Amino acid sequence: MGVAVVAVAAATAAIYPLEAVSPTVALSVVYLPAVLLVSAYGGLMLGLATSVASATAFNFFHIPPVGRFEIADSRNWAALVAFTIVAATVSTMADVARSRAVEAERRRGEADLAAGLARELLAGAETSAALGATARKVAEAMMIPSTTIELGTVPGRAQDVAMPLHAGNGDQIATLLVPRDLPSETMERLRARVLPSLEVLVEIALRRDAVQAEVVENAALRRSDELKTALLRAVSHDLRTPVTAIVAAGHALRARSLSHGERGELSAAVVQEGERLSALIEKLLDLSRLQAGRAQPQREWISVEEVLLAARDALRERGGTVHLSVDAGVPAVRADAAQLEQAFANLLENAVRYSNGLAISADVWRAGSRVVARVADKGPGIAGAEQDRIFEPFYRGSQSGNGRWGGSGLGLAIAKGFVEANGGSISVESDPGHGTSFIVAFPVEQPAMEAA
Repeated sequence: MGVAVVAVAAATAAIYPLEAVSPTVALSVVYLPAVLLVSAYGGLMLGLATSVASATAFNFFHIPPVGRFEIADSRNWAALVAFTIVAATVSTMADVARSRAVEAERRRGEADLAAGLARELLAGAETSAALGATARKVAEAMMIPSTTIELGTVPGRAQDVAMPLHAGNGDQIATLLVPRDLPSETMERLRARVLPSLEVLVEIALRRDAVQAEVVENAALRRSDELKTALLRAVSHDLRTPVTAIVAAGHALRARSLSHGERGELSAAVVQEGERLSALIEKLLDLSRLQAGRAQPQREWISVEEVLLAARDALRERGGTVHLSVDAGVPAVRADAAQLEQAFANLLENAVRYSNGLAISADVWRAGSRVVARVADKGPGIAGAEQDRIFEPFYRGSQSGNGRWGGSGLGLAIAKGFVEANGGSISVESDPGHGTSFIVAFPVEQPAMEAA
């Protein structure tokens, strides 16, 4: 209102110097900018009031007789009425333009809100995790103290109004909770402008979650199928080979024409293939327990040197040669001795298999807060592209395919599983053509017992 008074007063004052160069009746247009300004910012009613005030001021201060609300010349009546009509028209047009600008700004804000909601709900996070940020954006855009979005049907509380969000099929998928004391205009804007977009976006986000869950499940099923396929391959080859040898030797032992030496060789072959079959079955059982999470270690203070000695002695029966070196003062570690013996036995067996008859080495030392054991061979090494996969169950490197080295592809996977189950870590270092080293490390716990 103050702006209208100032604008009319300024226009009235501006007419005085112009009366010397222009007829007074023609100077009524000076009030039109004031009417336009007030209408644009104050609305239609204030603009009309400014139009009437401008006509009144023009009559009182400039149309003879000046200083009185009278018009001596009847022609001035026509000019004053025309001015009033023009001023009212200008005021109406300015108000319409202002209303359209306000509506356009509101629509732009709603579009920005919809885009922001889409970013929050569809950016990658799960829908339940994104609802908090989405509710904050709604509150900021609508200038509401706080809002909450919850999945499913949530009843309204004493201080909140529950606004349901429905999917395309009519089912309620979420609930928007807003303060109960909001103005009716804000509530209407929420229902008409915000809820439709929010419903569509939440439904899309929930469908996205379902698709992602299905993708993860399908990936797990594919991985399971791959393991099953690999297991079937192992069974069809690694299990069939010793079984076939045992059956063939058993049939041959029936022959009465066999000499004592031949019968002894066949008997030894049965025992050897039986031990091979038993070892493979044990590995399959170990892998099954590890993957099922049932290989819980019975941890106690043990000496890594003693575990390596036991693994070496078991391997020596198969013809492998291992040079063991242990630094003085290596502390004990808390682990399951049987599981670590199996892990190191697999590492030593793997090293012997690829060492071309050369001796392998096993070294143990303390490195800061860790006890480190390294099993090294002088075999063909492992290509860099294969080093990331050698710990996968049933994976066999390219060297296994040339017929010189066999194996089930389970030993390293089991070794890694047992080492990590006991709190350790295992890694590989290899220089193709010069050998491979497997490094096993365990943390030193306090109090650490001295190794024997």
